[in-house]
Amino acid sequence: MTKPPFGVLLVNLGTPCNPTPECVRCFLKDFLGDPRVVDLPRWQWKPILHGIILNTRPKRVAKAYQSIWSEQGSPLKVISQAQRDALAAKLEQQFGQAIPVELGMTYCKPGLATGLDALNQAGVDKVVVLPLFPQYSCSTTGAVVDGLAKVFAKQRALPEYRLIRDYHVDQQYIQALKNSVERHWAEHGRGQKLLMSFHGVPERYITEGDLYRDHCQATADALASALGLNSEQWLLCFQSRFGKEPWLQPYTDEMLESLPKQGVTAIDIISPAFAVDCLETLEELAIEGKQEFIEAGGEHYQFIPCLNAGDDHIQMMASLVTEHAGNWAGC
Repeated sequence: MTKPPFGVLLVNLGTPCNPTPECVRCFLKDFLGDPRVVDLPRWQWKPILHGIILNTRPKRVAKAYQSIWSEQGSPLKVISQAQRDALAAKLEQQFGQAIPVELGMTYCKPGLATGLDALNQAGVDKVVVLPLFPQYSCSTTGAVVDGLAKVFAKQRALPEYRLIRDYHVDQQYIQALKNSVERHWAEHGRGQKLLMSFHGVPERYITEGDLYRDHCQATADALASALGLNSEQWLLCFQSRFGKEPWLQPYTDEMLESLPKQGVTAIDIISPAFAVDCLETLEELAIEGKQEFIEAGGEHYQFIPCLNAGDDHIQMMASLVTEHAGNWAGC
């Protein structure tokens, strides 16, 4: 068997294995227990996490997962697997030989170790790591790097790897977003404003050096420019805040409640921070966000899905991988 010139590890955040309180508790324990996600001193955070949050949130969060769960399983996992398979097919077509592509999640299964082990079994000793977080944040891509280090700490022989840190203004990424919005408008009509809702992080992370806010603004500006929108036709906002300290603003939920009072009763909403539809898009935006907007007096609310396993998204991934593989494949 010919040794592959390199392999690809696709990384996403993770998901519970089942939409049950028990599985959700396991996922939240792993996710919220990561200092990259919640960086409070462990002596302060652990009693809150184990004594309160893990005893109160799993049932409510499990119910939210149940509202979006498919027959195949978690949307995030199912779509991520489709991305993996499509990217492998695209790379094989491009290079004329099989390029192993594996999936690894930062939290829960399949973990980073599982993906790296599968690549190793395929004979791969050079890995392009593609975290599916277009905008860099210490709480997402930073956590991936920490996770890789934990896996490598247990190994004698380490693969050479190249990390794609971000792709927030990559030309093909912006074009794929533009295509997605325009296809949606062509099929469903166009609202008065386009909301670009990004996952939030604490404001403190930005003041301490995180690049995330700047990356989100740059993505939003680039997409608005590509769509030919003026400043009155789109808005940037942040969703999914957690805890009591200030997070990036304006908050998506507050914006959805205030817009109808300003005469904006028809909107479209997209979340460019997510490469795959998941709880935060399918439940928080498509279901909860619509309910908040309509109850506040809105009339037309259209959620625009993530790029998922669309052809232009997969082509973008292949181009990123090829660029970073460079001399590994004689590119």
